[in-house]
Amino acid sequence: MLRHISVTVNGTRHEADVEPRQLLVYFIRETLRLTGTNVGCDTSTCGACTVLVDGQSVKSCTMLAAQSDGREITTIEGMATGGDLHPIQRAFHEHHGLQCGYCTPGMIMAAASLIEENPDLSEESVRLGLEGNLCRCTGYQNIVKAILAAAEEMRAPAASTR
Repeated sequence: MLRHISVTVNGTRHEADVEPRQLLVYFIRETLRLTGTNVGCDTSTCGACTVLVDGQSVKSCTMLAAQSDGREITTIEGMATGGDLHPIQRAFHEHHGLQCGYCTPGMIMAAASLIEENPDLSEESVRLGLEGNLCRCTGYQNIVKAILAAAEEMRAPAASTR
């Protein structure tokens, strides 16, 4: 029996009928055709499928599409604004925080939540915060640098308005 859901993804409302056991990652990739969210393991080990659900990072292979009903989801496609990269995306590019790129969307989404929750990050807190996201190319050093740089940039406008 299909379940009707209404979900906002990257600012656009979508309605669909989904199988009760369909995973959110497959709804995003196959139904909405947003393929930036990667499937890496289907066991929640790698974090390649990380998206934001109501602003919190979630491994979309651990959530049913039906559970997203009424929620707001942001995928990697929703990070850039008007063709301008999000500060986290820009920092990953500038600090070489990617190698093969497969983990990058999940890393960026996890970083967005991490920065939002704790804008005063340290190298240790970034490494701890990314514990559930794996980079098989071992690019962690530059990923951490990129996240710290993005956090600093995102903090700067708030500091200048005080």
